[in-house]
Formats: sequence, C-alpha cells, structure tokens
Amino acid sequence: MATKLNKKALDHARSLVKDGKVVRDTRDDWSEHAPSAGQENAFIEKHGFSEFSKWHLGLDPDESEGTKGSVSFPFGDFKKVHRCAVISLESRAAQYDHDEIAKAAKDLLGRIDADS
Repeated sequence: MATKLNKKALDHARSLVKDGKVVRDTRDDWSEHAPSAGQENAFIEKHGFSEFSKWHLGLDPDESEGTKGSVSFPFGDFKKVHRCAVISLESRAAQYDHDEIAKAAKDLLGRIDADS
C-alpha cells in the first residue's frame, strides 16, 4: 500500500503556521536544518512516538507502527515548520506519486508564503 497523508500531522502543521511558528528559509536549507537521528530519538523518548509522528506528513501502513520507518515527509524541527522542508517534501512526494501528500505540502507552502 502506498504512503498516505497523515491528517493529524497536516492539522498540526497548519496550526503551527497559523501561530507564526515558521522558519522562512530557502529551498536547500533542509539538509542542514533537519533534526539528527539523535535529536529524533531524544524527542521520541521525551514526548512519545505519537507526538513524533505529528511532524511527518506521510504514514506507511506497510511498516511496523511506532517505528521511524512508518512515518515520512518531515516538515519541521519539533518547534517550527521549516519552509525548506515543505518545499523538499512537496517535490519528493510528487516525484514518487504521493499526490495527496504533495497537494497538502503545496497548500502548506501557500499558507506559509501568504503569512510572510
């Protein structure tokens, strides 16, 4: 089964954008701004996997639930949405025909850019 849109994560991202919790960085910054594996593990340990999954627009039902492999398309650093992450995930989602995720990312990007 294909990766599907994580609607809880989309709601979370929209709420963050509405609250102004956005880093308006440029397209290629995500490789430097993305949380490291250690930061991800520390976040999961402190807040739980359910909260971790709210930072990813993709859910893969073929992967074991509660594992990092079950989520994809991250959009932030556990504090703010990063514009560069949304651009990156929109491009990747479209490339692999995850149309619902790509559409959600495009909507988020529009919200981010409208607030700037």
